[in-house]
Amino acid sequence: MLLPHNPPFDTLLCPCYDKPSKPHRGTVHLRKSVDEQFEIIKLGAVEIVPEDELKRKLAKSERENRPLRIKLGIDPTAPDIHLGFAVPLRKMRQLQDLGHEVVLIVGDFTASIGDPSGKSETRPMLSAEQIRANAETFTAQFWIILDRSKTTLTFNGDWLGKMTFGDVVTETSRVTVARILERDDFQKRLAEERPIGLHELMYPIAQALDSVEVRADVEIGGTDQKFNILMGRDLQESHGQEAQVGLFMPLLPGLDGVQKMSKSLGNYIGITESPKDMFGKAMSIPDEVMPAYFELAAGMQATEVETIVRGIESGQIHPMDAKKRLASEITRIYHGEEAAQSAREEFERVFSQREIPTEMPEVSIPSDQFRDGRIWIVRLLTAAEMAKSNGEARRLVEQGGVTIDGERISDVNAEMEIRDGQILRAGKLRFARLRISG
Repeated sequence: MLLPHNPPFDTLLCPCYDKPSKPHRGTVHLRKSVDEQFEIIKLGAVEIVPEDELKRKLAKSERENRPLRIKLGIDPTAPDIHLGFAVPLRKMRQLQDLGHEVVLIVGDFTASIGDPSGKSETRPMLSAEQIRANAETFTAQFWIILDRSKTTLTFNGDWLGKMTFGDVVTETSRVTVARILERDDFQKRLAEERPIGLHELMYPIAQALDSVEVRADVEIGGTDQKFNILMGRDLQESHGQEAQVGLFMPLLPGLDGVQKMSKSLGNYIGITESPKDMFGKAMSIPDEVMPAYFELAAGMQATEVETIVRGIESGQIHPMDAKKRLASEITRIYHGEEAAQSAREEFERVFSQREIPTEMPEVSIPSDQFRDGRIWIVRLLTAAEMAKSNGEARRLVEQGGVTIDGERISDVNAEMEIRDGQILRAGKLRFARLRISG
């Protein structure tokens, strides 16, 4: 897929603009006072640690006519960027448009360790080949949101991978075991007698060393990154640097409305998904998380979101209409107005009028996937590429999102007898005509 360099981002993305501008025709650098910049940066953030230091850094930046260096690190543990990743990326774009310098660190080295943040068990370590493949597609998608000409892109393997064992001992001597074990997730795992790999204790130090390497003024991350980012402050000070400020963004709930959006959980919307799939997935979110999506994924101001919520509560706005607006806004950001409108019309035609899409792909299912003329529903979904993993396929079935010729399949253990030409549906808007080959 060709990724657009100039996506339809406008003032929805960057409230730092005084008036609407042409999207992504180079960064617009408007002069803002320290107080104005602070208020813009604060928009949507959960916490700034510490706030007074950010104001001081902004004032110093203005006096010295030097932009702040804003850091974001992302491990390529999956090939695509989803709307949850987009939250801190959109904040970084906002800071770019205020004239500050963005340093994007792809954690090709830290991905091999695995970030333990929020995890109840040790992550499986990725191979160098997996990381490299993920990074190739991952990095290309950054420019959907960020201004490539105003971004420094680097890989932490360039410095972490060159450290000697003596270097590692020196850096770990700056941190106590007690400090590392302050992490909530480590404490929980110890209490539950779940194993913690020694390499996991190294992750916060590795991420902190990234801040030392690039001399970050501000590091952006989700609320689950607080321990790692504050560790960066500690190591910078121990290296004689000025400590970075932590800018913490909220975590976007996944499509299940419970856990944070995650590729591994299959509860995500990728920013390069087709307009039809993006719209359909947005329509599947629970009503109670709509406010978070309006603010974090669609970029609406809190006051406008409150107006929509009050309208739903009073009965003036139907929840379905609000959700269609949300899905349209999200799709418009990544695909443009025309594509968003087409996706909405297709959704309404298929689901409001209970029709089958006018066009759908044909997928071939090899006959060797069948046993005694039947195929496991989970295997059918993965073979048809309607789910990327068995786990995602199971969730689709359990959530009632799978039908064959209109008949809902609710048993994840079901063995299906498939006829050539039947129509498989997975989720809201994904249809395929099945063909048996071989």
